[in-house]
Amino acid sequence: MPNAALIEKTDVVLIGAGIMSATLGALLRQLQPDWSISLFERLDAAAGESSDPWNNAGTGHSALCELNYSPQNPDGSVDIGKAVDINERFQISRQFWSYGVENGILGDPSSFINPIPHVSFVHGADNVRYLRARYEALAAHPLFEGMEFIDDPDEFARRLPVMARGRDFSDPVALNWTDGGTDVDFGALTRQLLAHLGASGADLAFGHEVQDLSQQSDGSWLVTVRNLRTRRTRRLVAAFVFVGAGGGALPLLQKANIGEAKGFGGFPISGQFLRCVDPALIERHQAKVYGKAAVGAPPMSVPHLDTRVIAGRPGLLFGPYAGWTPKFLKDGKNSDLFKSVRPDNILSLLGVGVTELGLAKYLVGELLESGAGKVATLSEFVPRAEARDWELITAGQRVQVIRRKGAGGVLEFGTAVIAAQDGSIAGLLGASPGASTCVTAMLDVLQRCFPREYDLWKPQLRAMVPSLDVRLSDDPRLFREVWDWTSKALNLDSGGNTQSQGRVATNP
Repeated sequence: MPNAALIEKTDVVLIGAGIMSATLGALLRQLQPDWSISLFERLDAAAGESSDPWNNAGTGHSALCELNYSPQNPDGSVDIGKAVDINERFQISRQFWSYGVENGILGDPSSFINPIPHVSFVHGADNVRYLRARYEALAAHPLFEGMEFIDDPDEFARRLPVMARGRDFSDPVALNWTDGGTDVDFGALTRQLLAHLGASGADLAFGHEVQDLSQQSDGSWLVTVRNLRTRRTRRLVAAFVFVGAGGGALPLLQKANIGEAKGFGGFPISGQFLRCVDPALIERHQAKVYGKAAVGAPPMSVPHLDTRVIAGRPGLLFGPYAGWTPKFLKDGKNSDLFKSVRPDNILSLLGVGVTELGLAKYLVGELLESGAGKVATLSEFVPRAEARDWELITAGQRVQVIRRKGAGGVLEFGTAVIAAQDGSIAGLLGASPGASTCVTAMLDVLQRCFPREYDLWKPQLRAMVPSLDVRLSDDPRLFREVWDWTSKALNLDSGGNTQSQGRVATNP
């Protein structure tokens, strides 16, 4: 070990200043206030990558409108298992945020969460039949109570005037509409959590890049950090390290050389959005409207016309349009992908290269699409879209998980927590619906890395998350209690799924 006199000591090191590290830090500060915490972020501000709302992290996934979470079975029925699971996890996030507001961890809830209807949209007779089946499968479920099915053109036009203007309704349309949805600005949420963490004594170092992780003989980790402004190096010994660096997590876990990370690879996918620049148009559309993904498209590319509330102001995005770059971060390097190739994951990467030809074809098509082509795609949602009302922006970078399977690998479009067997280090890989389920993911980290402490922490955890270890689907009474509590604490007074009854507005 290097000269001990030059090494700092800390209980916890958090790498990355995004929503995951911020959530874990806030949880640990409540559970173990005597632990020292050091956070390192290579950028000069928090939430600069995937947690930034303009980088496609601002939706608040709860499976109310995302059709890829409720696929259709060959017999025409709809599988709602994944939708229910994601909604369960989002309810955990709502509870922790409510606790945060009531206990001074978070400020005015309208600065990071606002009520917005969540809407599924399809057109074409076959898709309308699917959406009706989806409604029938979900509307009776406690977590989706209040969902509506709409296929009446007049009602469609009343609720979504921007999408109705100029539409040919001889092509059947349908909506699943839920008033109880929300928009979450994860950038604002992250900054508030980190501000509380810093005020409570944590060391938050921005402009600092973690360059190496090395486990010591006693199980602790030697963390080497470089100040990108002064070029000076710091070394810290930490009992626990969490790698919450978004696309940068995989390279750091590889440097840590833990067995649990072997065989994992990453496939970067970038994206773009059309952002509306016409305030009148923004004002006329107030909903998150999700459609169906194109054949061969990854789930993260589901098209949506999405109202967002950022810094108190509404905005409107459409997309995403997929792209590709070898960078693992928006502010990364073109060498990121190539440096991640290791002997232990090369078969995983090659296996995905063979099995995901459809995805490759889709990405090539997206890359070749012109600006006019992007507006033409928008016209499926906004029939009278005009290019002058929209600007093209670059979204955040996503690194999809490649996991070893048999002799090859498989591409996964979710999130994965990787934790060392001794619990001394953990990291998060993957993308959607990551941010919306951040509290569940970080509770998983706590349970896997601190099993003995976790049992002692449970009373405090239940104060923060009353439904801990309970499936709200199996306890509708508890769900109504926590829904009413979180709706009040977060000032979400749009009604929601405990105050409205599901109904059908049908084309006569």
